[in-house]
Amino acid sequence: MSRLCDGKRPEAGEGQRRSSADSDPVEDDESDVRVMESDVKIDMFREEDMEDDDDESPPERLIVVGICCMMKKSRSKPMTQILERLCKFDYIEVVIFPEDVILEEPVDKWPLCDCLISFHSKGFPLDKAVEYAKLRNPLLINDLNMQYFIQDRREVYRILQEEGIDLPRYGVLNRDPDNPEECNLVEGEDHVEVNGEVFPKPFVEKPVCAEDHNVYIYYPTSAGGGSQRLFRKIGSRSSVYSPETSVRKTGSYIYEEFMPTDGTDVKVYTVGPDYAHAEARKSPALDGKVERDSEGKEIRYPVMLTAMEKLVARKVCLAFKQTVCGFDLLRANGHSFVCDVNGFSFVKNSMKYYDDCAKVLGNMVMRELAPQFHIPWSIPMEAEDIPIVPTTSGTMMELRCVIAIIRHGDRTPKQKMKMEVRHPLFFELFEKFGGYKSGKLKLKKPKQLQEVLDIARLLLLELGQHNDCEIEEKKSKLEQLKTVLEMYGHFSGINRKVQLTYLRNGQPKASSEEEDCKREGPSLLLVLKWGGELTPAGRVQAEELGRAFRCMYPGGQGDYAGFPGCGLLRLHSTYRHDLKIYASDEGRVQMTAAAFAKGLLALEGELTPILVQMVKSANMNGLLDSDSDSLTDCQQKVKARLHEIMQKDMEFSQDDYQKLAPTGSPSLVNSMKIIQNPVKTCDKVYTLIQNLTSQIRKRLEDPKSSDLQLYHSETLELMLQRWSKLERDFRMKSGRYDISKIPDIYDCIKYDSQHNASLGLEETLELFRLSRALADIIIPQEYGISKAEKLDIAQAYCVPLMKKIQLDLQRTHEDEAVNKLHPLYSRGVMSPGRHVRTRLYFTSESHVHSLLSIFRYGGLLDVRTLSLGLPRGHKEDKDQQWNQAMDYLSAVTELNYMTQIVIMLYEDNNKDPSSEERFHVELHFSPGVKGCEDEENVPLGFGFRPASSENQDKKPNQGSMEDLSQDQPDQALPFSDPINIQRRSPMIRNRKTGSMEVLSETSPTQSTKGCTSHRLFPMGSRQSPEIKPASGLELLSMPPVKRFSVSFARHPTNGFEGCSMVPSIYPLETLHNSLSLKQVDQFLNTVCESSSEAHAKTMKALSGLFDSQSQTSLYSPQQPLSSSGSEASLRPPSQPLWHGSVPSSAVSSAGPSSPMTESSALSFSFSE
Repeated sequence: MSRLCDGKRPEAGEGQRRSSADSDPVEDDESDVRVMESDVKIDMFREEDMEDDDDESPPERLIVVGICCMMKKSRSKPMTQILERLCKFDYIEVVIFPEDVILEEPVDKWPLCDCLISFHSKGFPLDKAVEYAKLRNPLLINDLNMQYFIQDRREVYRILQEEGIDLPRYGVLNRDPDNPEECNLVEGEDHVEVNGEVFPKPFVEKPVCAEDHNVYIYYPTSAGGGSQRLFRKIGSRSSVYSPETSVRKTGSYIYEEFMPTDGTDVKVYTVGPDYAHAEARKSPALDGKVERDSEGKEIRYPVMLTAMEKLVARKVCLAFKQTVCGFDLLRANGHSFVCDVNGFSFVKNSMKYYDDCAKVLGNMVMRELAPQFHIPWSIPMEAEDIPIVPTTSGTMMELRCVIAIIRHGDRTPKQKMKMEVRHPLFFELFEKFGGYKSGKLKLKKPKQLQEVLDIARLLLLELGQHNDCEIEEKKSKLEQLKTVLEMYGHFSGINRKVQLTYLRNGQPKASSEEEDCKREGPSLLLVLKWGGELTPAGRVQAEELGRAFRCMYPGGQGDYAGFPGCGLLRLHSTYRHDLKIYASDEGRVQMTAAAFAKGLLALEGELTPILVQMVKSANMNGLLDSDSDSLTDCQQKVKARLHEIMQKDMEFSQDDYQKLAPTGSPSLVNSMKIIQNPVKTCDKVYTLIQNLTSQIRKRLEDPKSSDLQLYHSETLELMLQRWSKLERDFRMKSGRYDISKIPDIYDCIKYDSQHNASLGLEETLELFRLSRALADIIIPQEYGISKAEKLDIAQAYCVPLMKKIQLDLQRTHEDEAVNKLHPLYSRGVMSPGRHVRTRLYFTSESHVHSLLSIFRYGGLLDVRTLSLGLPRGHKEDKDQQWNQAMDYLSAVTELNYMTQIVIMLYEDNNKDPSSEERFHVELHFSPGVKGCEDEENVPLGFGFRPASSENQDKKPNQGSMEDLSQDQPDQALPFSDPINIQRRSPMIRNRKTGSMEVLSETSPTQSTKGCTSHRLFPMGSRQSPEIKPASGLELLSMPPVKRFSVSFARHPTNGFEGCSMVPSIYPLETLHNSLSLKQVDQFLNTVCESSSEAHAKTMKALSGLFDSQSQTSLYSPQQPLSSSGSEASLRPPSQPLWHGSVPSSAVSSAGPSSPMTESSALSFSFSE
């Protein structure tokens, strides 16, 4: 028999039972747990009661396990649960040392034991425990001397390093408390130097004492600066963002590089060198909010460790001589790094772990001590891991991959100013930052911009004192340079940049009128760019779209009930969602990506921490950035032709229609009809701009309105500068118009009519209408006029991105580097094997235009005809669905902010792995934000039609693979009579089939009624559509599935900063929903290979993508990627790509999750 004893006794093995009613209730940090449970007898020993036992046969000597730690720990729920189980070993008896004995009695008065479990926590006298172990020499489960080292982070790191365990690059700063000034720390604006070693931001600052949890993370100015302060969990917070950017000046710290982990931490718990349990939780640095479940426990999910990580766990356990040991892993760039070792700690709330832990400890004690006690004992053999057989039910298609290419959100107008400079100070600056290497220089860092500002101030000062022709720089331009650089009171690298280009013989004269006294010799062309920042409205758009985007994923409600799209949150929080977010290196694009991630993953607070951890920069390899200065020859020619056509002072002839719109696209033809005579229209636009600037001047002269605050802290002064510059530049000295300024004019009037409408300026709508018509021709046609040109230009921009998309689609089968759920421990998660990969690419207009051109003109559907061996133009080639989609696209006038191109890949686990029908691809598109006047002439698509809604000839959806809240199959969505879309009126389309409004969480009244659906549409898992060319009419009579259009009307940020409205975003339209992966793959191959020049460029870019710089986060250390790294395994091209992905849905039968009261699936009906 085994007994759990209270330990107030001189000798082991004597005692009397005390009734459990006497034991006092104990408060505890985890939850108030009573030590006694029905099947455990709590024993307390007194010497005098020994006589009662005389008549029994003498008991065999039991092995006594002593528990020596603070009461808060010994009475905690995990400890109680494990000790109960340990007592089930026949020959083991447990004695808990009372806290008052530990603190007050000398060690020779402590209870005796054969095996000691003792560990340090706050207030524990470790010295006495060491002394006791010397005196009694018990078997130590956790070594006591090593626990001194665990309290000092410097020692922990030293030991880890000696063991060859990967840890972040770090430096130790030791300060003498008496004179803290004397230390080897140099602090720069965006880095610190510790003992000569440089740590660029973001870096982590940890106190050397392991008991001090005040760890700070410092962010770079380019991401918004400031720091995140981590601390021991208080309520629902584990960290808070602070604007403080400089490091602490007292105390000793470890400085280490920040590891980009995509916002998750892995906690590992060992029990001996051969057992490790791992759990993932949200990183406390992400937004500092602790996710808690219905019982108030921090939400954590058990994950699988890779073979390498299991080896690390073994090494940590042995190096620190701690059998029971917790440590933290950071998974970054395909590697795992240990960043903290905590010593003795147990997993909370896992019955399986309690069983395992007691079993391992009991076996360990018996193995060591049974022989010397002559106890007959042999290690029980049992199967440790029962393999789980993956099963699926019904013909389900499972969502495997979502790829989205998204344009950034609403921004302030982009502005630039050019000036030629010759002052020696500018040349010195150019040399200082290494401009002579390439002849070009980009200055974005605050320090660099400060130097430019200093030069401008100095030159203006000299100009003021005496009019010296030495300073040739034009005064007005210098003033503008100074104004713009001083604009926000501080620099953050996100909103301004200065480019300097070396001109050997000065700038060529633009016209003979310019003063002939121009000096010979070299000069620098200074280009100042500002504006183009994401506005508050843009942040709201991105966040709302992120929120709405969740609805595209399968799944139920989990702990996030009360708003839609919790399936994705649940996937993500259970670490079955492999998410990577890439953004080009422009501030507005990065901020859009961070705001989108915030909405997608339901995060809170500032964007800076989210940006640093979640968004990877994909610059340096042309993936999402285009060097706008280096236009292709084709683009130069196209621009020249556009200028020529738009300079004719006569009405467009039939011939012009042929020249400008050879594709016959309705959006172009309509704009040309509005314009009629391009020069006359430009005249009107010019007059309207003059009228506008004079209105603004009047307002400025009026003292009532002169200091009006406009949207996003712009002033009337700045607004006037913006427009008068356009007025100057649009009409050139020759009297002709500079057509390249039209997009800028449209940009400005679009911004002002949306955000500054309250000024009530006259005739802005007419200016908007005309400049829009001009822009609708110029903008898309700059990317090519004929199909061939469009493709040629698109390839120059997009081939690297197309290659990357191809890789994303190929690599849907699991790899070691992602977080996988551990099937045995995953209670309440029905399919721990399910894995969805999401890749989001945030970029600018050029990439979105180009990518769309490739899908439209690259011959996506020709591939099918050719693969069927049919000649081009054969009737099979006329894919009705695609033709409709093309008509829709050619009617779209503008790819506005937040335009999305979405590719979704599904797998049908019942089809043969080598079959072409195994994988199925869908293509969806939305033209982004609704414009001001859009409502009446919106092009009509056919709604969002995932293939599930087209299988009415088959049985309805059999219930999905997983409804995460109730572990029951979902109900199928009922479909009513199909709408015949051929005869619809635009009103019906807009109101009825168009979109389901998803309100933001902030309007509880509506969102709870309408949006607590399990699945807004049955997407993640569904009937497999037969991949057959369907006849067009049959396709179009299918009802579109209602899809979210984001409603901003009730958003709390609506109408802040003046009078701004946040426009809503068009819902996704399905372009095609029955492509096979093979078809898409062949198409991507064809497109990428078709231009050899583009191909060479791609290979260069791809090699960039996979070298050390590639996938690291925006601000991450340069870590070489391992071959198992996230995306880096390029497959040999010989192997077909659509073969054999492992069926991925393992079903765990580990018991129900939190029960939900009612099934709240929405049922849609689509009758008219």
